[in-house]
Amino acid sequence: MSPLPFVLAAALGGFVAPALAGTTFDAVKQRGALRCGVNVSVPGFSSPDSQGHWQGLDVDVCRAVAAAVFGDAGKVEFVPLNAQQRFAALQSGEIDMLSRNTTWTLTRDAELKLDFGPVVFFDGQGFMVAKALGVSRAGQLDGASVCVQSGTSTEQSVSDWFRARGMSFRPVVMDNFDELNKAFFAGRCDVYTTDRSGLASIRMTMSGKPDDYLILPDMISKEPLAPAVRHGDQDWADVVRWSVMVLIEAEELGVTSANVAEKRDSADPALGRLLGRTPDLGQALGLPQDWAFQAIRQVGNYGEVYQRNLGPLGLDRGLNALWTQGGLLYAIPAR
Repeated sequence: MSPLPFVLAAALGGFVAPALAGTTFDAVKQRGALRCGVNVSVPGFSSPDSQGHWQGLDVDVCRAVAAAVFGDAGKVEFVPLNAQQRFAALQSGEIDMLSRNTTWTLTRDAELKLDFGPVVFFDGQGFMVAKALGVSRAGQLDGASVCVQSGTSTEQSVSDWFRARGMSFRPVVMDNFDELNKAFFAGRCDVYTTDRSGLASIRMTMSGKPDDYLILPDMISKEPLAPAVRHGDQDWADVVRWSVMVLIEAEELGVTSANVAEKRDSADPALGRLLGRTPDLGQALGLPQDWAFQAIRQVGNYGEVYQRNLGPLGLDRGLNALWTQGGLLYAIPAR
């Protein structure tokens, strides 16, 4: 990957003019693979296993798009990006979409010229401490040293939160995710702050002794995490948007990777529309008739994706449950 877009981004304060995006969908089809930007390593969202195979909720979002476009969830080239690289990589055309636990905000939408897809995880920023610190609520953190990654919305949110309460803190800011983890577990800071889902991942997979650490109950921000594409190619944005949406609707309708073939033959009109029996909704998106069927068959519905990737971290569905079960997930109808 050429470093030029990142050099330009640094020179322009983190912003580069977006690449001409109107041909993204055609370029993806011609290339025969989707280039998807993911996090370097956040278990549960995106991380390579011991054989180098990528896995996680964000990874499965990429695979669902590939399954919809190509009928093959494996046709994805994963591009690991740190927080500083991610937007420049998308703006410059190095990647086709970003699926990297990224918060949808006004400035990223309007100033960085990004289009966000459906929220795939409703999150919020929190704090993790060692139990030995003797802290149980965020209001007790006055004067604490706080580990935070640079180039993230987390950095601004924690500063705003402390300032608004007349509290002080000492930021320990690092670019590198792994170095930040090492700093916290080595005791170089009292507190680790990031999205609560990220804290659960870090606590479970990187501490060695997860029971020695506590994620405080306080949530100090709203962090709706969603995939993103560049402004300028509405056709491509529609493909990404609906590839995610059908995973949610599949869960609403009780369609899983195991029963999707059986459900396709159902007389239920909603299932017929969703799974491509009638009418051909794929044509409106420039996709094959079985686009949604393939995404669900190869990746699973949203609930399957969630349980496979985030279940092992002990994260209950909470806000990410279906609207019929007290959560916020609500699929726009595929009709």
